[in-house]
Amino acid sequence: MSLYPEEYYLFFIKFNEGDYYTCHDLLEEMWMVDKSNLFLKGLLQFTVALYHYSYGNVKGARIMMKAAIFYLNAYRPKNWGIDIEELLMYIQECLTLFPDEVDKVPFDEVDWLPTLPTIFLFLEE
Repeated sequence: MSLYPEEYYLFFIKFNEGDYYTCHDLLEEMWMVDKSNLFLKGLLQFTVALYHYSYGNVKGARIMMKAAIFYLNAYRPKNWGIDIEELLMYIQECLTLFPDEVDKVPFDEVDWLPTLPTIFLFLEE
């Protein structure tokens, strides 16, 4: 018997493949069943931020990263098998890389944006 919903296990696969749009869908499915689970909401905001950044919406990414911090802070140091401390450090690092003077860049200029560091999420139990 699984400890978590099937979508959660799929989330790790899709996240580590860089498919943040699918991550959003998987997390949203779980969150819609239990809207009191603010941990899932925080992860959802985080993946939405990465998706926004990938197509040039820096302002949206910045807002979603800050929202993710707000929700995930309460789940330190670990929750649902994720090292929240590590995740929050990654989010802070991303925020320092987002250009302050930029809200949005055209999709064909996304390569101009600073590349975010790579992070892999693993289920630690």
